[in-house]
Amino acid sequence: MSTETNFLDVKIMGREYRVACSAEERDALLAAVDLVDNKMREIAQRTKSTIAERVAVMAALNIAHELLAGQAAGGIEGDAESVDTSETKRRIDHMGARIDSVLAPQQQLDI
Repeated sequence: MSTETNFLDVKIMGREYRVACSAEERDALLAAVDLVDNKMREIAQRTKSTIAERVAVMAALNIAHELLAGQAAGGIEGDAESVDTSETKRRIDHMGARIDSVLAPQQQLDI
């Protein structure tokens, strides 16, 4: 198997990105793109936000929370003993509130 780097053009929330990946990583990358695109669309629809950066951060936080919750539940191998999901959820909620407060003036400009 070759590990030569190739480039793959992908689309997330209507924006195109060129991503470096080997041929062996292509399927995994496409699955990740699908996951991120779906999560961002879900959040954009739920929050009615059109600010791509805010939607991307919220999607990343949601995906990280799901990953950590899966680790804590034993669904994913890792150091599940040290993951406190209630603290993680609190921190994610706090980050989301901070993002909202910082981006609120920007949303007023978008109107």
